[in-house]
Amino acid sequence: MSQTHIRFDWAIKKLFRNKANHVVLEGFLSELLGKQIKIQSILESESNQQTEDDKLNRVDIVAENDQGELILIEVQNSTEQDYFHRMLYGTAKLITDFLEKGEPYGKVKKVYSVNVVYFSLGQGADYIYKGKLEFRGLHLEDKLKPSINQEKLFKIKEIYEIYPEYYVIKVNNFNDVAKNTLDEWVYFLKKSQIKEEFTAQGLTEAKENLLVDSLSEEERANYLRYMENRRYERSIIEGSRSEGRLEGRLEGRLEGLEEGREKGIKEGMEQGKQQEKINIARALKQKGSDFDTIAEVTGLTKEEIEEL
Repeated sequence: MSQTHIRFDWAIKKLFRNKANHVVLEGFLSELLGKQIKIQSILESESNQQTEDDKLNRVDIVAENDQGELILIEVQNSTEQDYFHRMLYGTAKLITDFLEKGEPYGKVKKVYSVNVVYFSLGQGADYIYKGKLEFRGLHLEDKLKPSINQEKLFKIKEIYEIYPEYYVIKVNNFNDVAKNTLDEWVYFLKKSQIKEEFTAQGLTEAKENLLVDSLSEEERANYLRYMENRRYERSIIEGSRSEGRLEGRLEGRLEGLEEGREKGIKEGMEQGKQQEKINIARALKQKGSDFDTIAEVTGLTKEEIEEL
């Protein structure tokens, strides 16, 4: 039977800074990035320092692995239209913050941006997206690669290894079916539960270290308050969305009625004009006017006049 565990964002705020819990975070990052991650240290920045304000919609943490690479992990709970831009800003700031003044550009640190979002970000039905930079020829469509000297100097095989890589996990898109170990982590991110059969790296330790029941009485009270704030915020957001959809439908109906009224008036006027032409043409025809004259006066075609 699965047990309720501490939410991932709360763990980032309160638990993952503890070295004893690094193994949990290392497991998640290893499964996601597809390589073994060993956390050397958790770094502090203006954006990821702890705060007493539990109503923040996002939390983040910066980790440095034993290769000197930086991993920025962010959890965003509510809609933020410019979130893609903030992802870019976050990686750019890390790069500049950790490049000492006067150091050569070759010392730029590799940055991974890991984003766990609980809202509909952009358009896309998948639940995990990866973004990395490649250069393609406009004419030959070949891929630009580092030179042999650059490969040796910077220890890379591909140019994208220098640039930031982005991961977006759209938690709400997950269908709750864990088909592999990475899915097991996404299941945990969505439900805060770990099934007994899960074998993903880090989840074994998370089963013990991230249990709500393992918190002290004070920590549990703070956590429950945090979760209540999350539910309250979601309720406000959903209420606003429902109200907006209702207003949108009502406005659409009113616009439809007005549009229908205007369309009816326009069609009526057009039909009136056409009928007027027909009446004139019929009168001219009865007086013996030829087809060319009737057509010139009314604008009707010869076929329309013959049918009168």
